[in-house]
Amino acid sequence: MRNLLKQLKLNESTISMILGVIVIVVVGLLVINYFRGIEPGPQLPDGIATEEGTLPTSHVVQGGETLWDISEKYYETGYNWIDIQEANDLPNPNAIEEGQSLVIPDVVSRGQAETATPVATATPIATQAPVPTGTPEEADINEIEGEQYTVVRGDTLWDIAVRAYGDGYRWVDIARANNLKNPDIIHAGNVFTLPR
Repeated sequence: MRNLLKQLKLNESTISMILGVIVIVVVGLLVINYFRGIEPGPQLPDGIATEEGTLPTSHVVQGGETLWDISEKYYETGYNWIDIQEANDLPNPNAIEEGQSLVIPDVVSRGQAETATPVATATPIATQAPVPTGTPEEADINEIEGEQYTVVRGDTLWDIAVRAYGDGYRWVDIARANNLKNPDIIHAGNVFTLPR
């Protein structure tokens, strides 16, 4: 036992150096694994400026993007998808294609100017417009007047907006006025405020 202690005491500096190298290698491996596991954040395509005052500009649609997503990039709210749709004369806002170039107009952010909820805490209500149903003739027959409407089975926000305003894209106004988190889910018996 004495001999072992003598040898350990004599080799104390060597043992300390070996343990120090092991600690450095372990810490290095942990750091490398940590940074390897971090996924890169979303990157904007080259040439797009998102600072205030740089609009109008253009945007090249990336795979999987919707007008709602694009609106959030430039206006900090998805509600301006309507302005992008109108500026590009898109007949169907759900039919944009990867690689398509869109004009991003210089307009006021609808989320900041028109909602009572601050943009930082607002929850997007949808990534796509509700699908229109019915025919224009049916909408003319069942025109909605007044500032309230009780939902009946089979209604969609699109149909209600067409019958109330003559413009299906105004479903966003109805969703916003009634604080709907998901405009694709409405129930018979719901009473909606129709902003006029």
